Amino acid sequence: MLLDENYQELRDLISKFSDTEVAPLAAEIDSQGEIPKELISKLAENGFLGSFVPEEYGGAGMDYMSYSILVEELSRNCASTGVFVSAHSSLCVWPILAFGTEMQKKKYLPLLASGQAIGCFCLSEPGAGSDAGSLTTTAVDKGDHWEINGVKNWITNGKEADIAIVFAKTKKTDDYKGISAFIVETNSPGFSIIKIEDKLGIKGSSTAQLAFDNVKIPKENLLGPLEKGFRVAMATLDGGRIGIASQALGISQGAFNYAIRYVNERVQFGAPLSRLQGIQFILADMSTKISASRLLIYDASTRKDLNRPYSKEGAQAKLFAAEAAMWITTKAIQLCGGNGYTKEYPVERFFRDAKITEIYEGTSEIQRIVIASNELKQL
Repeated sequence: MLLDENYQELRDLISKFSDTEVAPLAAEIDSQGEIPKELISKLAENGFLGSFVPEEYGGAGMDYMSYSILVEELSRNCASTGVFVSAHSSLCVWPILAFGTEMQKKKYLPLLASGQAIGCFCLSEPGAGSDAGSLTTTAVDKGDHWEINGVKNWITNGKEADIAIVFAKTKKTDDYKGISAFIVETNSPGFSIIKIEDKLGIKGSSTAQLAFDNVKIPKENLLGPLEKGFRVAMATLDGGRIGIASQALGISQGAFNYAIRYVNERVQFGAPLSRLQGIQFILADMSTKISASRLLIYDASTRKDLNRPYSKEGAQAKLFAAEAAMWITTKAIQLCGGNGYTKEYPVERFFRDAKITEIYEGTSEIQRIVIASNELKQL
């Protein structure tokens, strides 16, 4: 897809940052299991942690299309860095921007945009994954404050987060109708990290299980209307899926770039592998899937920027880009042969990182339900 001059200049800027600041650290981030604080500081200094936050709240004032390009370009070299930015931005910054009071925006957005605070999103629980309405975390009105109790699972940025968007039942129901959303500062007494998951991929991105034990938060930290938290969660995930689709696209592009260099340089049977028609067919399919992913993502991002409905388009982008990433990274390993199966070559890392894009922020199966339900509404 052709971008206008402003978007292309932005892509070039982010691409340079990714190649010079992120790529040299990618293997270390994967092996050490964390993103260096120095890199996080550089992300903040360049405005990447407050990309779509309005300038009045200390952000860069970009649109969502620019943000999608940002996540893609970071993920092209390091998926852990891409999802660190995506979870912070899509899942913590955005709901405050969209549903927060003016006081909440003035208090929290400058901290998040500057990197003084890192954000996370706490919806899933040990017994509530895709079925978010069955969560059991509670928030009880104590008069002058709320008191939260419960356990949250699979929380991206859970180890680093200073601010959490937490979903809890404020009314006892068997479905989603009693859920409310809250802004919780993780330095609050009673908040703790139970464990950090040891994962297949995105190893530099922390995934935590968090406990809330009589955590007291101010009454003014209710985010959005009381008992309308499920709407906050679903709207947040609609946009978050565009971020994860962009992450998947970046992974695909990174794996493809490496594979195409490899087959051009690897000589077998007296010629580069790229001369073989069978190899060319694989490269053609990889390239086409990448281009199709990008078009779906840009369509969803544009719709979001224009305040048009984008739930279906965001789900389509995530579904296609995630499944394409899994296929492309598998083929990248195949094209690199035995070398691709070793940690000396980055394609095995891209392969491990790709799998999670089919799972978090709504599995591929959930995306199909979202897409189908939107289509059926048109009848």
